[in-house]
Amino acid sequence: MFRWILIAVLAIGIAGTAFWGYQEHQEKNAILIQAENTYQRAFHELTYHVDLLNDKIGSALAMNSDQRLSPQLVEIWRITSEALSDVGQLPLGLLPFNKTEEFLSEIGDFTYRTAVRNLETDPLSDKETKSLESLYKQSGEIKDELRQVQHVALKNNLRWMDVQLAMANEDEQMDNTIIDGFKTVEKTVEGFSEGNGDASISNTSVKKHEYKFLTGEEISEDEALAKAKSLFNVKNNEKINITKSGKGADVPVYSISYRNDKKNAYMDLSQKGGHPITLLVDRPVNDKQISLNQGTKKAQKYLEQFDFENMTVFQSTQFDNIGAFSFLYSEDGVRYYSDAMEVKVALDNGDILGLTANDYFMNHTEREKPTPELSEEEAKEMVNPNVDIQEEFLAVIDNDLGEEVLTYEFLGILGNETYRIFINAMDGKEERVEKLSGSEINYASSM
Repeated sequence: MFRWILIAVLAIGIAGTAFWGYQEHQEKNAILIQAENTYQRAFHELTYHVDLLNDKIGSALAMNSDQRLSPQLVEIWRITSEALSDVGQLPLGLLPFNKTEEFLSEIGDFTYRTAVRNLETDPLSDKETKSLESLYKQSGEIKDELRQVQHVALKNNLRWMDVQLAMANEDEQMDNTIIDGFKTVEKTVEGFSEGNGDASISNTSVKKHEYKFLTGEEISEDEALAKAKSLFNVKNNEKINITKSGKGADVPVYSISYRNDKKNAYMDLSQKGGHPITLLVDRPVNDKQISLNQGTKKAQKYLEQFDFENMTVFQSTQFDNIGAFSFLYSEDGVRYYSDAMEVKVALDNGDILGLTANDYFMNHTEREKPTPELSEEEAKEMVNPNVDIQEEFLAVIDNDLGEEVLTYEFLGILGNETYRIFINAMDGKEERVEKLSGSEINYASSM
């Protein structure tokens, strides 16, 4: 009897030890996953901010209004600060990255010093303009190097925890693509000359509003699941996960996810009316079989089933056999940039891979047709004379105060770059200048 009691006690002890070990393992994994997610987020945000920095500097060069140039330089300074913050969150303490940080600081110092003075009475000198042109070129080189690292990291599913391990072990023989990539970035910056300092969907809205255009009755969880199965093309016996958003969310939604051996899918569906806010489908995309124009028609047809009316394609791009199509609401010849959405289409078979309609539901509402006080020709006189204007539109955007303003939108070329320039149709003020991205570089071809 005593033997059986002893065996039971030992069994309980072994089970308890195993459970404790399992808990320790789970907690350790959770910490590692959290660290990895932090590093991944910081790296992708750094790449995004450097990309945006390059676009903003290019837009500053195309501006013709000192009144607009000053806040643009402040914006560049802000983005530079965020890029430096991203660098600080990466495990690069043991990896020399000081030249790149110095370069970002140099951009920040230059733009801040320039922005705080009155540019209307003391405009940019020729030397400062050349410095800005140099910073634009150099930031473009850093952008390309970081995008190359990003491409390789995503393609090979590289982990940042391995970067930290490699540097901590000081193992020179350890091949780590991310470390090599950042060394290349640093080497690129070292080649820049001294003394420099002596952006899609183009949603121009800077102020968030409440969701104005969510119509219909509240839908149940079962109704949301039925709609998701239809949109995901899921069979009835396949499992879909669904959760409700918590209190305090900008808009109450059902978050729905689905996974099988062929694809992963995620969707946010509004509880009011069952409108799709975002949709993302991740699956391998094969060789291109349909054209970008055919993809546009697929995207338009997809939007029609949700009763999105008067949506006009204003931009289409292709990357990795996926077409990305940006739509604006258009009425009476006026384009409304606040009411924007994007659809992604697989160009192998026309499947919908993504939908982003957040801005549309947040901003779309009935409006009276605005009437410009300036003629198109008068507005053109406010554009930098070096810009070769190709197209003109009437467009409503949000200004820096978050107020909707009627503008003339001019699409023009300066040098080898294309810009979108918005001139206030009431007073001729240069409201915004954006550099268009152009064609994407195929980073895989440079490997």
